[in-house]
Amino acid sequence: MSRRNLARFGLLIALGFLLANVVASFHAWRFTHFTTESGLHTANPEQLSGPQKLWVLLTGIKNPKPLNHARPPFPYQTIYLTSPNGRLESWYSAAPHARGTVALFHGYTSSKGKLLTEAATFRRLGYSVLLTDFAGNGGSEGSVCTVGHHEAADVATVVRWLQRRPGAVLIYANSMGAVATLRAEAELGVCPTANLLECPYGSMLETAQSRFRSMHMPSFPMANLLVFWGGLENNFWAFDLDATRYAAHISTPTLLMWGTADPRVTRQETDAIYAALSGPKQRQDFPGSGHEPYWWKHKQLWERTMEGFTNSISSHLSDNGFSTTTSALVHYQLQR
Repeated sequence: MSRRNLARFGLLIALGFLLANVVASFHAWRFTHFTTESGLHTANPEQLSGPQKLWVLLTGIKNPKPLNHARPPFPYQTIYLTSPNGRLESWYSAAPHARGTVALFHGYTSSKGKLLTEAATFRRLGYSVLLTDFAGNGGSEGSVCTVGHHEAADVATVVRWLQRRPGAVLIYANSMGAVATLRAEAELGVCPTANLLECPYGSMLETAQSRFRSMHMPSFPMANLLVFWGGLENNFWAFDLDATRYAAHISTPTLLMWGTADPRVTRQETDAIYAALSGPKQRQDFPGSGHEPYWWKHKQLWERTMEGFTNSISSHLSDNGFSTTTSALVHYQLQR
């Protein structure tokens, strides 16, 4: 190859790399910043046709701020808490003679209004509930969503507010909310009584890669560039957003749940998180369920799992707090 052709080839490589970074930075911004435009969020990658996938790759996702389209059917009051990310809007419902309080946290492009069935179930089990919109979502301030990193500070704000009140504090969280919970406990010093976590992704890089897999496209290097720019644009190193690493620092009794047909969170990711958890733990898989509420397809199994786990926690609560021994959870797991 001549020197001139070599220079042209090098220029093409440089231009391609520059273009890839421009596209990645644009997509990362759209992915982590909600807009005030009306309309529906772009459908999940696995639901898009070929031309629709190409259009999304060219223009980015449509990402309007999630809203609460439903209100609790049970008595509640709206409260506001101040997080480092801004003012959070929460719905608090006190249960008579409560066994404790369950703090509920939603996933990406969702809101607290999507967790009303779960909240009603915990109320029937004797718990007060507190549902919260992460910053940027629903009735909370802001427009930024970091898919679990900054949201950990919102989890910390909510749990510490509840811990100033009497009673146990349990966390129920799914997807992004579950990752935010793990980071809040591993890096921000949050210590709830127990966790009930649905489908946390393994790491930010893995969840970016899953988006490309869902579109049947190679993930390298665009997934890596998306993670790089998503962190840079939001002032954190997104490659360190890693639920498996967080789990290794958590001794909180934890129920980990996963749907066997989940297109976004793999069995390998879930197995790694479960293996890393250092405290008492229980695993429940839901056959045929995707990245969705498990009560949709397995209502009885999901309700039985919630009741069994919360009963095992309650049985080991005392006036002096929770005893983090493994025997109760192991006994419950073997007796199911």
